Amino acid sequence: MSAVHLKNNGKLYSKLLFTITLCIVLTLLVSSLFYFFTYMQIDLKKAYQSDVSNLTQTSKEVISMTESAQSLSFQMYRTFNVAKLMFYTEPNIYDVTAAMNELNNYLNSMPFIESIYVYNSANGLFYTASRQGESGTFSKEELADKGILDILGNFQQYRPFTPIPRTYTTVSLAGEQLTKAYTYLGFDAIGKTQTVNSAVIINISSAWINKDIGVNKSDSEGKSFILDNQERLLSGDSLLPKQLSDKDNALLTNKIRNKESGYIVADFEGKKSLVSYTSPDSLDWQYVRVTPYKQVTKAIYSIRNMTILIAAVILVIGLFISWLLSRMLYRPIHQIMSKMNILETEKRNSSYTIRQNMLRSLIQGSQSLQTSTQLQRLSHVGITFDFNSRYRVVLLKIDQLAALRQTRGDDLHVYKFAIMNISGEIGLKHYRVETVDMDADYVIMLLNRLDDTDESDDELLRTVLGQIQQSSLDYLKIGLSVTYSPEAYQAQHLSHLYKLVKEASQHRLFYGHGCLIDAQDIMGLKSKEYIFPVDRERKLTDALMTSKTEEAKKLFAEIVQETAAYPIHVVQLAISHLTMTVNNILFTIQKNNCLDVEASLSIHIPSPDHFETINEVNDIFFSLFDDIQTKLSAKRSTKQSDLIRKINELIQREYANPNLSLNWIADELDMSSIYLSRVYKQQTLSAIVDVINNVRLERAQEHLENTDWSIVDIAVKSGYTSSSYFHRMFKKSFGVTPSDYRKMKLG
Repeated sequence: MSAVHLKNNGKLYSKLLFTITLCIVLTLLVSSLFYFFTYMQIDLKKAYQSDVSNLTQTSKEVISMTESAQSLSFQMYRTFNVAKLMFYTEPNIYDVTAAMNELNNYLNSMPFIESIYVYNSANGLFYTASRQGESGTFSKEELADKGILDILGNFQQYRPFTPIPRTYTTVSLAGEQLTKAYTYLGFDAIGKTQTVNSAVIINISSAWINKDIGVNKSDSEGKSFILDNQERLLSGDSLLPKQLSDKDNALLTNKIRNKESGYIVADFEGKKSLVSYTSPDSLDWQYVRVTPYKQVTKAIYSIRNMTILIAAVILVIGLFISWLLSRMLYRPIHQIMSKMNILETEKRNSSYTIRQNMLRSLIQGSQSLQTSTQLQRLSHVGITFDFNSRYRVVLLKIDQLAALRQTRGDDLHVYKFAIMNISGEIGLKHYRVETVDMDADYVIMLLNRLDDTDESDDELLRTVLGQIQQSSLDYLKIGLSVTYSPEAYQAQHLSHLYKLVKEASQHRLFYGHGCLIDAQDIMGLKSKEYIFPVDRERKLTDALMTSKTEEAKKLFAEIVQETAAYPIHVVQLAISHLTMTVNNILFTIQKNNCLDVEASLSIHIPSPDHFETINEVNDIFFSLFDDIQTKLSAKRSTKQSDLIRKINELIQREYANPNLSLNWIADELDMSSIYLSRVYKQQTLSAIVDVINNVRLERAQEHLENTDWSIVDIAVKSGYTSSSYFHRMFKKSFGVTPSDYRKMKLG
């Protein structure tokens, strides 16, 4: 029984349990979805019924209060004392007091009344009884409630005893405050002018009427509105008209106004909401409740999310149980499969190792392929490469290997394996491919032509190799330098091609990282004869000896770069020759200048195959040249400082010697007077002759100030053989003669 067959049997029970679990979860989700939409409609309808019940109760309260206000108004018109306030221009104080007592009695007996106004147009006075504001008699100017004046001025717009929702200002001991009320207007407008002769205004508290629609604590709980007979949408809280957008106004006009009670789900003020509304009542008013849709459906969505969570938990637990039971029921099969997998892995690894070792031996020439038996051995280990048809050898060398060993040293063999996989995968699109790990910094790839044409495949080959280089950079961040051989037709040429590409790959030294080298081009370099440039070597020696470092670097780089047109052994010989030359130069410089140049007597330059680019060779030598230059400059500076110090000491000690001069100092130091003069001038910016003269004049100054010697004696003791010359030089330097200078100092 095969491992695949056992594995499929082992998964049967797991698939069965998984299918059952999935069906359960899907059933739960589908049924939950059905219940979700059903409960959503029920929840919306329930919310609508609750809202409409409250809104309808408010409507009944308004109508009931309207009847109460109408009865109260008629009663006040029939009350004798109150009637005097309405129809007498100047009622006496007793009538006013009695009428005001009547008004207060009405106010106290009916707790829902906020205030009562009695208006007499003949005297322009308002007689008010208020629960919160001021009570008494007020003119139009004194009355705090200015809104009632607008209502009286436009009384034709209002039907008698139709409530007018509004907010007005009252004044009390606590100051001004806003009062929300329903105003009922009863008026007498008899006459041609159709103006109000008298009026009774009853303001009923909106909190009393609107107690069923409530006061909103936040917008998230919903809002109540009144759609009155003047087509205004009034806030249930503030009784102020609502400013609506065109979209919201169209919603009220088309969906709600003059419609039977119901509800809709629509956007109101930019939010999805449940809008519940009542039918028009006897006042032609409708009541509207707007509740955020999320608030209404919050519980339903919570149940939905919980259902999804439960389904997910059931799915996870079901999968776990399926996996656990499958392992328990099919443990014997798993054990058989594990053993077979181990055997297959060992066989595969053993086969891979055998194939790699055999290919490596063939490439290195330790085995040959000359008989049919040897060729048959290749097929037995799984090598299908045809060495008797056209093939090439390609060497993939890893760039910047030293840096990679530091960062990926432990995993470098894994990256080489990845390079082999990438190379094989890309190469198999056009060639038959074998890749071999050579246990160094490179991989060998063997390519078999799949076609039998005689056309050159150089362009295709370079394209494929370029793709391998790019893929290695993209996926592994490793650069490759590639060298490929010419085509061969016989198996015995394999080791020769390998040696050819291995030698040619060393020319990466000049081609640089990421290069693509044709080994046939390198073969052509062997016919050229190389002559070492002795004249430039001599110039290099002179440049280093005379501290011309930049010139030495240029000459060294030119000599090395010229070897790029010759075989690699020429490069090795040239670099070795230059290494010996530089060693000799260092020995000479050290001997002559007592320098301590690090390792100057035993410079060890690795062979060219140790370097990846020519810049690495140049950097080693150039850093050495810079080190020599730095130490020579420091040594030269120290020598010159010592020389200046010796000259100054001689001048200070021998200033009285009439023979003291540049030539005398040069003889004393056994050096050239021209060299001494130049060095002293460079270091001190002064000539030796001037320094001698300055020291002599300074000593003459001291003698003139501190002794009574004659001028002639002072001139001699200062090193001057001629007193007249001394006078002339002293006056030139200090502006006075020696005699005058002594008088000036003593005087």
